[in-house]
Amino acid sequence: MTKNFIVQIVDCKTINEIPNTWTTADYKALLGEIGLDEGLEDLNEKDIKDMCYMSLNELEPSEAAKVVLSYLFSDEELTEGKIEQLAHDLPEDKMWEQFSDLLCHHRLFNAYSLLRSAYNGIFPQPTGVQLTLKVIAKDSEDLTLFDHAAKASMVRLLAKGMGENVTLNRLYSDQIAGEEFPEAEGIIWLMEELSKDSLSREFFVTSSSFWLEDILELAEFEAEIYVDQIDQDEQA
Repeated sequence: MTKNFIVQIVDCKTINEIPNTWTTADYKALLGEIGLDEGLEDLNEKDIKDMCYMSLNELEPSEAAKVVLSYLFSDEELTEGKIEQLAHDLPEDKMWEQFSDLLCHHRLFNAYSLLRSAYNGIFPQPTGVQLTLKVIAKDSEDLTLFDHAAKASMVRLLAKGMGENVTLNRLYSDQIAGEEFPEAEGIIWLMEELSKDSLSREFFVTSSSFWLEDILELAEFEAEIYVDQIDQDEQA
């Protein structure tokens, strides 16, 4: 089953960090990982952030990466050995794009943003995209797919706006043309519905430039997409 939409790119930009990702609580926790969590109650938020950056910078890059990765990922997600290996890869490779598990890409992007700031370089600069877009339907019922399979539907829409040879279409052509797309959860990192009316919805989307860089060149396009199998079942 397919549905037809018009997609308008209201606003788009490239980013190197996601604002407000790292909080004072995170900086304190990282300092705790390093063993420097005493006396923080006397410091203001800026001082705690600066102290976290300075403390990471005093470590070898791979050791700092290990601290950050151990904080971001549980033992069930990444074993100690995998953390160790990944920590050595971070200064040299773009693991927010290359790591095999897509569900880790968002947090790896955040790790690079923090580590690059702490070291004023050394680590590759992460690149992402943020889009504000309006999805217009001919039938209001078609928009209900975003209530159940939002990320899968959004990836399919954006893939249709780009050429067949872009990475997303080459790697996931079967899922884009099919009825199930679990990998979409790792491709669209953040997705917020900003507004809606009977025939349109506006969304704010954050992802990696690796997947969506080509969409930045577009203003509007039409897309016919398959409905995710989960969405069909829930509407039945």
